[in-house]
Amino acid sequence: MAENKGYLILEDGRTFPGIRFGSEKETTGELVFTTGMCGYIETLTDLSYYGQIVMQTYPLIGNYGIIEDDFEGSCAIRGYIVREWCDGPSNFRMQENLDAFLKQHDIPGLYGIDTREVTRIIREKGVMNAVISDHVPEDLSAVKSYAVREAVDHVTRKEPSVFQPAPGTEKTFRVALLDYGVKQNIIRSLQKAGCSVTVYPAGTSAEKILSGSPDGIMLSNGPGDPEEASYEVEQIRKLLGKVPLFGICLGHQLTALAAGGKTYKLKYGHRGVNQPVRDLVSGRTYISTQNHGYAVRADSLRQGVLRYVNANDQTCEGIDYPDLNAFTVQFHPEACAGPKDTGFLFGRFLDMMRNFKKGGDR
Repeated sequence: MAENKGYLILEDGRTFPGIRFGSEKETTGELVFTTGMCGYIETLTDLSYYGQIVMQTYPLIGNYGIIEDDFEGSCAIRGYIVREWCDGPSNFRMQENLDAFLKQHDIPGLYGIDTREVTRIIREKGVMNAVISDHVPEDLSAVKSYAVREAVDHVTRKEPSVFQPAPGTEKTFRVALLDYGVKQNIIRSLQKAGCSVTVYPAGTSAEKILSGSPDGIMLSNGPGDPEEASYEVEQIRKLLGKVPLFGICLGHQLTALAAGGKTYKLKYGHRGVNQPVRDLVSGRTYISTQNHGYAVRADSLRQGVLRYVNANDQTCEGIDYPDLNAFTVQFHPEACAGPKDTGFLFGRFLDMMRNFKKGGDR
């Protein structure tokens, strides 16, 4: 393949030369890094990365190709940065290579970038905007002013969808799932537990959701600033306490806002498959998958009890709302490609719905 030179230019003017692959267009986005050593397919198709240029800290990406069965959603990133990409992947399940995937989805990429140095800059200075281009622009004002806006509206589905329990499982509960950019494995995890899942667009009213008489409500992951999603917060406020509720990632942040808490933007976020989370009740630490740039202020909670904290920086990772029959976590218990340490939380949700149906929490 002919090598076409390109540049990653940070909003402060620092420039890193590389070689282009994927789409040849120019793109601007919020530059973030993720530390996963595997799972690049899931990263590329995670809608929580909407509006962002994603950089992999692991140096070799693409060695097992692209596999559609491993997609978590559609591709909503603005650009892709790697140290080295494998143009000759080997995997009996693969359908195409990384370059073909990026071209298909019109996503520009760069390889040959000093990702170690760029990661150090982001860790020190914080998340910043960047542009992928064939030339170094003289005016970076448009790059500096870029912002991810109305993210949930761009990634949520337009119509409700119904998913039946996995074949061979005993039907258990009806779950209403609000799609803020849902990862497919959240739905799969509920199906494997015997749940029928009705997935609603993010803008669905609380009245519409409750009219379906669900046994429980799940709030999904998603992109963007949670404080922008004021309508969704208001609907969650109406849902709290009605039936058991379980929120993940953005769903966790929106629930905290609905319960009177506050959120803030992290310096460079938590993105990867190795984030340590400590359970304040048991004292046990779990390794988790995470992808978020915002967090809940634990000291702002008016309702709920802090349950999980990040062992690295002590940020809020989960809240229990015993008076509202709800709990939320910042990390991903459905994680694909892993780890699976916290998958038991789906069992906790099922137990809450079981007790609710028996009248224990009515």
